[in-house]
Amino acid sequence: MSTPGAAPEFVVPDEARVPVDPYLQRMQPIPPSRMFLVKQGLRRFRERYPDRPVYDASQGDGGASLPGVRPDILERAAAMQIERGTAYTMPNGTAEFRTAIAERYWAFDPNLGWGPENIIAAVGGRDALMKAYQAALALGHGRIGDVVVTSAVPWISYNWGPYGVGANVVRAPGQAEHAWAYTQDALAETFAFVEKHGRKVAMLIITSPDNPTGRVMPLEEQIALGRWALEHGAAFVLYDWIYHHVTDQGPSDINALLRGFPPEQRERVMVLDGATKALGASNIRIGWLTAGREIIRFITARASHSVIPPFFAQAVVLAALEMGYRDAARPILEPTAQSRAWLRNFLAEQGFRFILNQGYYAFIDVGPWLDRRGWADTEPLGQYLAEEHGLAVVPGVFFSPAGARWIRFSYALPLERTQGAAQRLVEALATL
Repeated sequence: MSTPGAAPEFVVPDEARVPVDPYLQRMQPIPPSRMFLVKQGLRRFRERYPDRPVYDASQGDGGASLPGVRPDILERAAAMQIERGTAYTMPNGTAEFRTAIAERYWAFDPNLGWGPENIIAAVGGRDALMKAYQAALALGHGRIGDVVVTSAVPWISYNWGPYGVGANVVRAPGQAEHAWAYTQDALAETFAFVEKHGRKVAMLIITSPDNPTGRVMPLEEQIALGRWALEHGAAFVLYDWIYHHVTDQGPSDINALLRGFPPEQRERVMVLDGATKALGASNIRIGWLTAGREIIRFITARASHSVIPPFFAQAVVLAALEMGYRDAARPILEPTAQSRAWLRNFLAEQGFRFILNQGYYAFIDVGPWLDRRGWADTEPLGQYLAEEHGLAVVPGVFFSPAGARWIRFSYALPLERTQGAAQRLVEALATL
């Protein structure tokens, strides 16, 4: 009998080992997000015209374009950190944090049987999503290469985040007239397309309010589409609600969402949320995933070997909940709401075709101006606006080909900045 450690040995038995597969060699290189490059043109504009104001309407960052997290909340969080010390937290977040999210943030209906065990803290939304994709692949159909379904014009990282952990992404068809919203017919076409290519749907992503379009989907419709997807072979449905506080009507009701699913389907629902948008806490990096307990256990085990959420970020949310979350979010919500109302009227008066519902963004069709200049899509327009007119927006083509004639315009700004940016857009387009 050999002595342990005297010879090379695999950690897991043969039947549990990862098979050798060269698919990594065949993968398309994942491009860096161009979201972080759109401001470069503003620097060139400032160098040429140091006395002229610049406008950044590309921001998805209320911590940069608005006051961000209130100083008294940061101070309270710092006091919590000092009291607690700097030891590790649990991989799923502290018990205090998870209990506060379950009982004070979501206020779960006890009859649903969901509680702190259905919550996991994460280092922002992207971290939560990467963990959710891995869980969907492993716990769903158990295969690398299955599919995450998104809308026709998804958030940029929805194109590439799933791909990085072994999922393929399929964009469902949609119509610009309806803000590329899903329909059951479009999902049926998409699921058949996936099956035709020898794959299965590991996850359907539903976002509301949407990034980049700002579209809002009624909760009843979100539930109906989620149920349809689960009944037709999707392993999981993920609801991206990261912007749901940044609305005129207030946050979505998770109890109503969960009640819309029978208990066996409820365990296959995930909800992404976090403080990055409502509190302007972009660089605090705190998100949370709400999901069935098997999903939470799976993610927690893996997180113990990878990324563990820091306590200070959790303390920021705890301090905001002590104050009252909506009051804590007021420095972000109020100016954004003012800008939203003004911009909606302004774009209509100027004759734009646009999508502007809730969240941070307006999606604006600039196709007629592209045609005048002979540009195929909005990438050169984005560069032109920044370098020649001191206005940063996000070209819609960065999201997908379906958005090629559109721009994303952020109004997560003080009203006077939104007004200046919108007027600069009109002036710049007139030069084309």
